[in-house]
Amino acid sequence: MMKNIALLICFLPFGLFAQDDLLDDLESEVEVDKTVTAAFKGLKVVNFETTKLADKNDFYFVVAHRFGSVKNGIKDFFGLDNAVTQLKFIYGFTNWLNVGIARSSFQQKYGAHIKYRLIPQERDGFPLTVVGYNLVTVNTSLEKDQYTNLEFEDRLTYTSQLLLSKKFSESFSVLLAPTYIHENLATRSREVLPNGTTVNYDENSNQFALGVGGRYKISTRVSINADYGIHLNRNDNSSYRNPLSVGVDIETGGHVFQMHFTNAQAMFEEGFIVQGQGDWVDGNFFFGFNISRVF
Repeated sequence: MMKNIALLICFLPFGLFAQDDLLDDLESEVEVDKTVTAAFKGLKVVNFETTKLADKNDFYFVVAHRFGSVKNGIKDFFGLDNAVTQLKFIYGFTNWLNVGIARSSFQQKYGAHIKYRLIPQERDGFPLTVVGYNLVTVNTSLEKDQYTNLEFEDRLTYTSQLLLSKKFSESFSVLLAPTYIHENLATRSREVLPNGTTVNYDENSNQFALGVGGRYKISTRVSINADYGIHLNRNDNSSYRNPLSVGVDIETGGHVFQMHFTNAQAMFEEGFIVQGQGDWVDGNFFFGFNISRVF
């Protein structure tokens, strides 16, 4: 009996070492997910796209409204009589690739886009989430009596963006969106001279912009959002302004409800970046909201 106990005591350390080695081998095979998620809970900051994507097989239905300018006051009920609407459908083919189609009553535009994650932000790893976004729109409101030689290609506008976000904490995230826009028919500004003559000023067909945005959570389900677009090569005589937007995100079950104020009534990227018609200083801005529902 004493002999067996002595043998057990002799071999016990080797058994413990073998157990430690086995645990080390098992732990080395466990892949720890360091991906940082939920920099933004909505697909939009306000106007600009976020780095959030629909998950695989998720189907999003998005309804967006921009009402008329609040500047006219009670005359048109602070713009509520003059709504612009966009309906959008988005499908997640994979966790990193989304495809969407939309229709906006502003200039009767149709659009199709793809959105794809290139690099995720990681804890103790890559510091940013990088997402690509490409959009093509068709302006069906253009008439040949306005443009005599109008062709279908003239109705098309192309937008490409690189969306860069960083989640600094559970409460605070920021976004940068370098943007390239190509208009086959460039946006035109008009000026009426004192003698009654109208002068046209056309934008460059190739336009560049930088979007900046952020989100700050003030409670578990509510955040304050804002974004601003800097048009880098806007015509000096343009009658349009850079888009500035502020709003609130409210998470309610299966959808995110966004309420905001913005000086750009258009909702497609080339619309709110190039053709922001309102002026905050003059009180000429628009109330709006986005509702997204996941199926």
